Amino acid sequence: MYGKNPTRVFLLLLGLQLTAHWPTAAAVEIYTSRVLEAVNGTDARLKCTFSSFAPVGDALTVTWNFRPQDGGPEQFVFYYHVDPFKPMSGRFKDRVAWDGNLERYDVSILLWKLQFDDNGTYTCQVKNPPDVDGLIGEIRLSVVHTARFSEMYFLALAIGSACGLMIIIVIGVVLFQHFRKKRWAEEANKVVEIHSKEEERLNQAKKVSVYLEDID
Repeated sequence: MYGKNPTRVFLLLLGLQLTAHWPTAAAVEIYTSRVLEAVNGTDARLKCTFSSFAPVGDALTVTWNFRPQDGGPEQFVFYYHVDPFKPMSGRFKDRVAWDGNLERYDVSILLWKLQFDDNGTYTCQVKNPPDVDGLIGEIRLSVVHTARFSEMYFLALAIGSACGLMIIIVIGVVLFQHFRKKRWAEEANKVVEIHSKEEERLNQAKKVSVYLEDID
């Protein structure tokens, strides 16, 4: 059937080969921390990076959405296409900012002034045409009253270690200055003693000289 048109057979086989390899190549890979804990009232960086077989260009789009922990419809958080687009209304108005770097394949965002109703799942979707397929990244955010004990412990340990090191340095400097001054005082006393002995020797020599003159 294809004997009369070998070119057609070659193109057909080439197309089948490309079709077989295309799905494995055309897939955006998303990387997130998956779980994030932050203290109420603080700011948090929702980190999301990706990999793509296609070079990053102006066609790239990034979409962040939010699913509340207590249920309800999905909410828009952030959109990026050439420029960042912040929400004009809703819970995230004036509370989200772009913190990504496309040269490093980073599409992260900053979320300010965390509230307890920010608990939920944040999704990060990247499309980089023609690479548009792939899974959506997720981050489950937990807003808590205070940091975990382990975090507080390590923070206190770090601060205590820094303070202890500073105290040791200060004590070392004080002791160094003390011993240096003591050494200077000892050397000064030695010089005074030498001068005193020299003067005493000269005085005795003068007395002997005067005595000899009186005898003569």
